[in-house]
Amino acid sequence: MTPSLDAIVVGAGPNGLAAAIELARAGRAVRIYEAADSVGGGVRSAALTLPGFVHDPCASVHPLSLASPAFRDLGLERHGLEWIHPDAPVAHAFAPGRSVVLPRDLDGDALEAALGRDADGWRRLFGALAREWERLVPMLLSPVIRVPRHPLLMARFGLPGVLPAQDLARLAFREPATRALFAGMAAHSMLPLHAPLSASFGLVLGLLAHAVGWPVAKGGSGSIAAALEAEARGLGVEIETGHRVDSLGDLPAARAYLLDVTPRQVLAIAGDRLPSGYRRQLEGFRYGPGVFKIDWALDGPIPWADPATARAATVHLGGTMREIAASEVAVGRGRIADVPFVLLVQPTIADPSRAPEGKHVAWAYCHVPNGSTEDMTAAIEAQVERFAPGFRDLVLARAVKDAPAMESYDANYVGGDINGGLADWRQLLFRPVVRWNPYTTPDPAIFLCSSSTPPGGGVHGMGGRHAARAARGRLGRR
Repeated sequence: MTPSLDAIVVGAGPNGLAAAIELARAGRAVRIYEAADSVGGGVRSAALTLPGFVHDPCASVHPLSLASPAFRDLGLERHGLEWIHPDAPVAHAFAPGRSVVLPRDLDGDALEAALGRDADGWRRLFGALAREWERLVPMLLSPVIRVPRHPLLMARFGLPGVLPAQDLARLAFREPATRALFAGMAAHSMLPLHAPLSASFGLVLGLLAHAVGWPVAKGGSGSIAAALEAEARGLGVEIETGHRVDSLGDLPAARAYLLDVTPRQVLAIAGDRLPSGYRRQLEGFRYGPGVFKIDWALDGPIPWADPATARAATVHLGGTMREIAASEVAVGRGRIADVPFVLLVQPTIADPSRAPEGKHVAWAYCHVPNGSTEDMTAAIEAQVERFAPGFRDLVLARAVKDAPAMESYDANYVGGDINGGLADWRQLLFRPVVRWNPYTTPDPAIFLCSSSTPPGGGVHGMGGRHAARAARGRLGRR
């Protein structure tokens, strides 16, 4: 019998929802199965501490969401999604009492005020990339092994992007503070800063800071999931939450199955339908470092020693580039950093609706070895206190997740890895396996669409969109 469903999507994270929407817009009958009680994956919001405080258990700041073709085409604002921009995209706490605050405007005097004699070097590195972002970003959010539509523009990004982040920082900038600012953005890669291609992460985040900003979603990141869910349901997509899929054999018949899960879960769910050679490649997929995360309910704003730090929702607490490099090298070698590089978000400086009047929420994480159970609470709070004396006195409540707890929250965060797998040169070029179309598998009915496929981690939905288009090719025209 012909299946009544064209496609089943396993997992309702941003990629799974984007895949379902793409297929439904093409007139396909689609159903999503999600293990959690709500959709969203890494873009949920929850009351983790005290009544009236809204926290984001995972991501809070979304430059990729605003730039992603998969989301820009949907008009999610129709479903109540509202983006709020802080005064500045990112601040880097360089020393107690001194932060570098990156302005969004590349051309005004604010850049000179922030970066001094490095302002021209920053413009040389980011100016053309930011001006051409609408042509560049779709290429960056596609599989790497493709002929680019705009090769000269891609070369302008790719030539510095292949470098280690610390090498590019030294070549491009003279001031230690500017080098540290770039290193902090590159450290989102969760790679050592001496690793090839680590600079590419700093380039992407830097160009987005000027092109679209680093916004938060009003009311919490769950607003993004709610808008995607509304769009999907409006197109006729069926969504079943609270339904964990352990095997494709337990699902109804469908012409295509799109899996928004990482290779470990693909093997568990669909391994019996995949040939041994492909299974071995999936078994060889490597996961990256994990994170240790704290969410705080605060009695007031963070008392930064440099008041300018409060202008940005995203704050990197890393000090010098050498400090950041030492932290990431330690984690890459399977050790806990003596002084961890900390990524902090204070969303209520831009969106006060997330806390009672006069109160605030904030969160921070540091990188740890995959699966680490080390309690990093004291180390993270010491880093915050270093740049904001008196911070601990404002903590009303905290919610803590170590790396295994992050995986318990979302099974795609294997060992606490929020990026869907190690993003070194091999797994950036070939993700999750060496295959011309990474969204397909040897089984013509099974497709992959998680952050373990290109372009990797981040809230952008592009893995889902690419996988859905591959599935549409297999399903044929309707």
